[in-house]
Amino acid sequence: MTALLLLTFPNIDPVALAIGPIAIKWYGLAYMAGLILGWLYVRWLVSTPELWRSDKPPFGVERVDDLLLFMTIAIIVGGRLGQVLLYDPSFYFANPAEIVKVWKGGMSFHGAVIASAIALLLFARQFNVSARSVMDLSCAASPFGLFFGRIANFINSEHWGRISDSPLAMVFPNGGPVPRHPSQLYEAVLEGLVMLGIILVAVHVWKGLKRPGLVTGIWLAWYAIARMICEFFREPEPTHALNIEPFTAGQVYCVPMLLLGIYFIVSARRAAEQTKAVA
Repeated sequence: MTALLLLTFPNIDPVALAIGPIAIKWYGLAYMAGLILGWLYVRWLVSTPELWRSDKPPFGVERVDDLLLFMTIAIIVGGRLGQVLLYDPSFYFANPAEIVKVWKGGMSFHGAVIASAIALLLFARQFNVSARSVMDLSCAASPFGLFFGRIANFINSEHWGRISDSPLAMVFPNGGPVPRHPSQLYEAVLEGLVMLGIILVAVHVWKGLKRPGLVTGIWLAWYAIARMICEFFREPEPTHALNIEPFTAGQVYCVPMLLLGIYFIVSARRAAEQTKAVA
């Protein structure tokens, strides 16, 4: 299969900056950029009382640093363990030393989501705040990390797409001599940029933070839809038990997210209607 016009893979050096034996990779910078931008956005949200029910944010700006710590640990640990357990257990169990080498790439989004949910519940319990509002804040901040994370996947030439004759196809350095979809860029757009637009509308136009759980539900539902679409262009994980043609493991893992998202949306709306009726 030969494309009529191929895009040239930019072949960017994964190392952004090297100082002696210390190498700073784009992969790490992408995670850092996503976390910092998300942290700044959450600080702004909790500093804007009119976005919240009764003009009362769930906690003050002083707690945002604690939330960042909880989320950073959850994303790194959960993302890596998710890759190990959900996608490639045979390789990592045969090579356990590779598990800690997160700088080489290989992070599972679904693993990070599970770990983040646990971390957010622990945060809410620790500081006695609404778990749903904490989840709303974290979901509102996540598109930054999703966008930069997928760009880092592209730079690392990992998680590339299926073989294609599309004009957008390109040959990846470690993807064989055949042209493939740059599916990482598709995901950066749908999971990152489009998600950001949806979240901004939900928060600032629909005033979604006044209905705890609504932003979380919208985030879960759209991510599931976006990922399911992108999986049709992304090369599936080889020999995965949940690759059930024409569907992939990534799509199967998104089904619970979609159902949970619908639940959060419906329950948030019902709670808001009940509160309005009582008032």
